[in-house]
Amino acid sequence: MSATRGNGEHWKSLESVGISRKELALAEALQMEYDALSRLRQDKEESRAKRPAEPPLISWDEPPSPRGGGGGGCNGIKGTRGLSGSDPTLNYPPAAGAPGCPGTLPGPGGQPWLLGPLAGDYLYILDGSGPGFLGEPLGGTSPPDGGGGGGGSSSPKKLSPPPLPPRHSVWSCPEADGCSPKGPRKGPPPKDINTFSAARGKLLGRRISEEDPYGIADLDGINDAITCLNLKSTYEAEVLREAARGWKEARSIFEKESSGKPVARSKTLPPQVPPRTYVSRFGNRKNLAPNKNRRISVDPVAPRPHSLANGYELFEVSEERDEEVAAFCHMLDVLRSGYSTQDYSLTGYVWSTVNLSPEHLGHGVSLKVTVVCDSLREPLTFTCDCSSTVDLLIYQTLCYTHDELHAVDVEDFVLKLCGLEEFLQNKHALGSHEYIQHCRKFDIDIRLQLMRRKAVRSDLARTANDDQSPSTLNHYIHLQERPIKQTISRQALSLLFDTFHNEVDAFLAAEGDFQLKAERVIQSVMAICNALAAVESQEITGALNQMPPCPSRMQPKIQKDPSVLAKRENRERIVESLTASILDLVELYCNTFNADFQTAVHGSRKHYLVQEARLLTCPLSFTVYATHRIPITWAASYEDFYLSCSLSHGGKELCSPLHTRKAHVYKYLFHLIIWDQQICFPVQVNRLPRETLLSVTLFAVPVPPPGSSSETNKQRRVPEALGWVTTPLFNFRQVLTCGRKLLGLWPATQDNSRARSSAPNFNQPDSVILQVDFPTSTFDVKFTSPLAADFSPRYEFGSLGEEDQRKLREAMQKKSLYWLMDADRKRLWEKRYYCHAEPSALPMLLASAPSWEWACLPDIYALLKQWSYVNHQDALGLLHATFPDQEVRRTAVQWIDSISDTELLDYLPQLVQALKYECYLDSPLVRFLMKRAICDLKITHYFFWLLKDGLKDSQFSIRYQYLLAALLCCCGKGLREEFDRQCLLVNTLAKLAQQVREAAPSARQAILREGLEDVKQFFKANGSCRLPLSPSLLVKGIVPRDCSYFNSNAVPLKLSFQNVDPLGENIRVIFKCGDDLRQDMLTLQMIRIMNKIWVQEGLDMRMVIFRCFSTGRGRGMVEMIPNAETLRKIQVEHGVTGSFKDRPLADWLQKHNPGEDEYEKAVENFIYSCAGCCVATYVLGICDRHNDNIMLKTTGHMFHIDFGRFLGHAQMFGNIKRDRAPFVFTSDMAYVINGGDKPSSRFHDFVDLCCQAYNLIRKHTHLFLNLLGLMLSCGIPELSDLEDLKYVYDALRPQDSEADATTYFTRLIESSLGSVATKLNFFIHNLAQMKFTGSDARPTLSFAPRTHTIKTSGRIRDVFLCRHERVFNPSKGYTYVVKVQRESPCEVAFVQRTFEEFQELHNKLRLVFPSSLLPSFPSRFVIGRSRGEAVAERRKEELNGYIWHLIHSAPEVAECDLIYTFFHPLPRDEKAAGTNPAPKPADATWARPVGKVGGEVKLSISYKNNKLFIMVMHIRGLQPLQDGNDPDPYVKTYLLPDPQKTTKRKTKVARKTCNPTYNEMLVYDGVPKGDLQQRELRLSVLSEEGFWENILLGEVGIKLRDLDLTQEKMGWFALGSRGHGTL
Repeated sequence: MSATRGNGEHWKSLESVGISRKELALAEALQMEYDALSRLRQDKEESRAKRPAEPPLISWDEPPSPRGGGGGGCNGIKGTRGLSGSDPTLNYPPAAGAPGCPGTLPGPGGQPWLLGPLAGDYLYILDGSGPGFLGEPLGGTSPPDGGGGGGGSSSPKKLSPPPLPPRHSVWSCPEADGCSPKGPRKGPPPKDINTFSAARGKLLGRRISEEDPYGIADLDGINDAITCLNLKSTYEAEVLREAARGWKEARSIFEKESSGKPVARSKTLPPQVPPRTYVSRFGNRKNLAPNKNRRISVDPVAPRPHSLANGYELFEVSEERDEEVAAFCHMLDVLRSGYSTQDYSLTGYVWSTVNLSPEHLGHGVSLKVTVVCDSLREPLTFTCDCSSTVDLLIYQTLCYTHDELHAVDVEDFVLKLCGLEEFLQNKHALGSHEYIQHCRKFDIDIRLQLMRRKAVRSDLARTANDDQSPSTLNHYIHLQERPIKQTISRQALSLLFDTFHNEVDAFLAAEGDFQLKAERVIQSVMAICNALAAVESQEITGALNQMPPCPSRMQPKIQKDPSVLAKRENRERIVESLTASILDLVELYCNTFNADFQTAVHGSRKHYLVQEARLLTCPLSFTVYATHRIPITWAASYEDFYLSCSLSHGGKELCSPLHTRKAHVYKYLFHLIIWDQQICFPVQVNRLPRETLLSVTLFAVPVPPPGSSSETNKQRRVPEALGWVTTPLFNFRQVLTCGRKLLGLWPATQDNSRARSSAPNFNQPDSVILQVDFPTSTFDVKFTSPLAADFSPRYEFGSLGEEDQRKLREAMQKKSLYWLMDADRKRLWEKRYYCHAEPSALPMLLASAPSWEWACLPDIYALLKQWSYVNHQDALGLLHATFPDQEVRRTAVQWIDSISDTELLDYLPQLVQALKYECYLDSPLVRFLMKRAICDLKITHYFFWLLKDGLKDSQFSIRYQYLLAALLCCCGKGLREEFDRQCLLVNTLAKLAQQVREAAPSARQAILREGLEDVKQFFKANGSCRLPLSPSLLVKGIVPRDCSYFNSNAVPLKLSFQNVDPLGENIRVIFKCGDDLRQDMLTLQMIRIMNKIWVQEGLDMRMVIFRCFSTGRGRGMVEMIPNAETLRKIQVEHGVTGSFKDRPLADWLQKHNPGEDEYEKAVENFIYSCAGCCVATYVLGICDRHNDNIMLKTTGHMFHIDFGRFLGHAQMFGNIKRDRAPFVFTSDMAYVINGGDKPSSRFHDFVDLCCQAYNLIRKHTHLFLNLLGLMLSCGIPELSDLEDLKYVYDALRPQDSEADATTYFTRLIESSLGSVATKLNFFIHNLAQMKFTGSDARPTLSFAPRTHTIKTSGRIRDVFLCRHERVFNPSKGYTYVVKVQRESPCEVAFVQRTFEEFQELHNKLRLVFPSSLLPSFPSRFVIGRSRGEAVAERRKEELNGYIWHLIHSAPEVAECDLIYTFFHPLPRDEKAAGTNPAPKPADATWARPVGKVGGEVKLSISYKNNKLFIMVMHIRGLQPLQDGNDPDPYVKTYLLPDPQKTTKRKTKVARKTCNPTYNEMLVYDGVPKGDLQQRELRLSVLSEEGFWENILLGEVGIKLRDLDLTQEKMGWFALGSRGHGTL
């Protein structure tokens, strides 16, 4: 084999990128064949070693000298690629011993074979213009042994190919030296596929039989040959083996039994475009010397004297023959050289993320930090200030580990996070690290490990070799799932060309029956055109039209007189034009499909003359010729095909679309729709913006159904769009497109709503191809970017008139260019010089520019240049599709460049999407992202996975392939291997998840266990691997016993991985297959950004942010949050109707936080996190909210999961929206906040938090619109158009004042709290989930934190219910005190239980035991008040009897865990011991209620534009009415003096509460500022009574002269009977 041992070991890594084993086997077989040929060459070289050195066979430096008359015909050899498909020295050898024609190859020191990247992949062509080329004419008339011209040469010998470099793993780029194979291998060399016979010196595959001189070529055989030569992955290996066997038996692949009749059309069609080849090109050149691997082109040889020579000169050029790709590779080289580092080990660290804002640091906050060190037995514990730096902590630790510190450098040490492969940054403050902030938020111990830098894993670090290797994308493109090439191979096309040449020779030499010979020529032309994407150019059509009619072509335009062909010069003229047009087509094909070969005769012509586009006043015009490769079904389904052509810039059309005439489908060689029509736009070239896009859409009218062909029906039929394509008019060098172009159409189902420069569709092998002919000229038309204008004025906004100021403010308040009206745009552009004070207005100003033609650019660029600094959040808005201008995008990237790595990670998904809106492959944005990725491992990691996801976007997969290849090129070998492992792990898990999901529920567990063995094998083979969720999560195995699955629709896997770090716990994740997690990713990203905004403003909403990452369409990973439960599981502890009850959440939190301080902390966490969730879910329109996708941590933090629906796309029941409330806020949540079922002042805090958080997000409206706007093209179904974006815009209400927004959100809270639909939704979900719950689950008591047994608590001897007590907290009612006596130490305990808790015990016992074993339970229903003392007294007796019978019932009941848990003391029992019952209120009588005066009111008072604004916010501490009931309060105000009582204002009435919330604005209009000094605000709080007069609960008078109303005044005012209020 080669230098690499083992059978195919080095191919294994390719399986992870989607290459099948059959493809690998085929590639391996071809490689073995090539190895044998290499050894054959070595054997022959040894035999030639004794001969004197002779000049090389092929000279690279000089053109071949003219052939001598008596020579052997060898001097005409040309060093270019051959068409016959294999090594030329095997096919076209010189005659041995001929004068002037060497018979040997130079030794290893010679230059020809290894001068360029030629190892085994380059072919050479021999000029066959003389008879000595093949030793005989193609007619076959020379003697078998004759050499041809003279010298009597014997039959030619085969020359061996160049030596093959040893194969290495595809991940490596070996150096040039040491690349020869180890030793010769025994066994006969395999025969070449396309070899010449030694006896007759011509192609075995093309014998023209003398018995059947007019036999039709067997095109099926040609098809088989093409199939094998292309290594087609879509064909079965058996077919390939059969075809190969045929060649090895020297069976002709052209000549079979033939009837002499024309071949049917269906038999002549090879596959339309060969499928992609995975290995062939790459496998042959992967080991080339790096310095010889990049070559843009090879100088073409001189053209032949005439075009009838055998074989047409094609030669291969490297991947970078595409000028744009070559320039891009050069840019990568420059970029990497600028960031090569001295200390490469530093590039392998994952640094902990840092937030630098002072709010994150926590000045004055102490941290308890534990540091583990290998040299110390016990860990060290330090108390540090949050603001102290990491290196200071390292220094303190070193004091304990080293006796002497003078020789120790702190920089040689780092602190690693225990359990994570992540390191703190030495120069930053401890508190600035996100990990430390996370630990502080959730009260997690901070554990760090001190390590020497030398001891840190360096497997991901870049090396010097990585930085010195050339930037060739060819190698790295093959590491991806979908290689870029889908072109025909050189060998296959060469075979077709040889066939064509032989048919042409026969046609020219014919002396009769020209029609049949012409048919054979047409068939061969048809095979070539079909291989070249089934394109038939007008030149080919014209040349074929000179032929007489034949079965393949019956067009009316065809030459009807067969006698024309009788003259040889006529036939030669036809052949010459046909040959030239085919070569033109090959060149067009090579340029369009970026093939690895091209014609030498028709090299690309370089223009040296340049004409400025701004000077050209002629209109833009081009010719639309035809669409090729159209589906055969279109001819029957549609008629009247036409094209709509339009010009656009940034999504805005430059003129009205132009339409071609209507045409039908014609049949030539193939089915075509031909227009051949000039399109002339009414736009001059100098008026075209540089980034102008030409968009072409193909329309057709459907054929009417049978029997309805009347004219009226025809008018009713609406044309359908069948396909579209866009192409830029100026290329990356800013030169106007010229010449013929082929453009692949995207199906009309694909989205074209967003303006973006999509590449033509050559991904799909059957895409319809549009041929457009642009004018050509002797010069390049170039767009030269103008300089900014010298002068751009700046004016003060205040110098505008009031009306202009107001209208401008209104326009700028829209915060987004998407909702600007034409009048807004006009006004903004007119007043652009007044807007410098509002930096965020720049995107809206530029979007209002009337034109982007050359003449307008100096003004626009001057505005851009003078604009004050724009922060990166606003600069993101300039990366939208609306702004394709290169200078604008460059400036935007310049502003974004100041962003920290932490923030860049926050916005990375949007920046990766913005790459779609770049006109060209290389751009400032690409350079910025590559530069950052080189410097930071986290950015590299997430950038890789985001680009990998981008490959799935078919319209942009080519661009993302290049960018992903560039990233792999820049990141280094270690990281490439790591990404390979991650991809393999993801594929393994996806396969397992799919199997579990598709299995029957009963078989899932067994399939999971079996599949986990594959995961074990992965880790056994690869050692460790980082999870795609984060590069910090390094795992080395799977823990099968901790793995399971969820019983939801997608059946996600619950996986537990073994941590590489022994100091860390196992890493638990969820792997989903079948759900598109990109939407979850985006939602969590928005929530994470909201949380950062709140924290930076000093408001920590205590949000739980977890990781979620999509690793491909329909699969991904989600981080599992420990110590959390879904609301459904919490609620159903109180029965299936638990979602209608108020206490479940409070009881669950009490159970997990038994201490008073613990519980208070948990409630505080709940209030903050619940407020944050309400705001976030409302703004993002998160729907499908049921109690299984809302979770609660034991610490009180609430969070949402599973974001399958957002932006208001609610799930529907028929026509009814399932999510009826603005967001989920239910009475059981309010119960936790209030500490009971009555509103308390803590509810005011909750409302204030919600409104404050909402207003802070509203200040950043433009940021969220920018981020979501950039994602419109990402393919998420629920974020696809402006209507989806409009949802967020409407939710944020950017035009509202803060006070209006506060009122608005308060009403939303009330609406959500009052919604019955949410609880009903929860209840329905409980019922639906009952089928999934396991029957083996033992019932537990909702109020008990843990289960107790007879063993743990001691046997109960007796229980007795002593008394009942009145309680007021958490709600009013009665509790029963039970005395519990135990046997062991005769201990006595008192426990307090409510009637509802006794009832829960009975219900749970009934689930376990039959009713016959249980005593009867007292009836719950009573007549009258259920909370009265008389009822409590009666129940006391009944309950006493119940518990006595319970304790003395059968042992299995009396000694069960439920009873022992029920009677075990809780923390509240100990706290309540010894408290006296509250005094009884006086008996209520039927009398007019009387109110007590007291409490406080919170007001916000402001004065603006002659208006006095009174915001009534909250009231707290109102007294209950005399009958003990809560009042129905409302607020009434007057502005005194007011004898006529015209200033009366009122709020709404709040029902049954002593702590109402209003957040209502009362406005007094037309109050002059001078009058305020004499006015007093009189505010009264009254309780609304139905029968009686409203009761005064308190009032306050506020003298306005005491307040400074130049700014808003907010505060609490005491309520009294009369008097003046104070703050």
